[in-house]
Amino acid sequence: RHAKSSWADRELEDHDRPLAKRGTKAAGAMGAYIATNGLQPDLVLCSDAVRTRATLTLVLPQLGKPPPKAVFDNALYMATPAALLGRLQQLKSDARHVMVIGHNPGLHALALELTGKGKQDDVEALALKFPTCALAVLTFKARKWSDIGPGAGSLDLFMTPRRLP
Repeated sequence: RHAKSSWADRELEDHDRPLAKRGTKAAGAMGAYIATNGLQPDLVLCSDAVRTRATLTLVLPQLGKPPPKAVFDNALYMATPAALLGRLQQLKSDARHVMVIGHNPGLHALALELTGKGKQDDVEALALKFPTCALAVLTFKARKWSDIGPGAGSLDLFMTPRRLP
């Protein structure tokens, strides 16, 4: 999920809100965590909102060389779980590791919907809340993205800025 956004300028449209100082710090820390734990994606699907793009800008330099391909998609802005799942199911199989940077409540609901098993602590934490800059790592025993669906994923990791080591 995108990092913490700023509400300082109440006249900005939601789509145009930037990151808060806390969000900038959290995105950098989460990017370092992703890199340290070898979780680099092949592809990043990113909402085109300012705060999601800014989150990716802070995470991307830590994801190695060459950086993953990034696709900015307006359809991911405030997308429903069904729309997010549909977008994932359309992916070609050459993208094995995909990161989605999006928004709640859709991203949280999708993670819950796809999780069929996982470490008890992580599943419980995910069920309670999907805070800003949270990272849910799900794996699937599927040959094609079109084969993923409800309950098919294993929640291998759930990390939030507050849980970072």
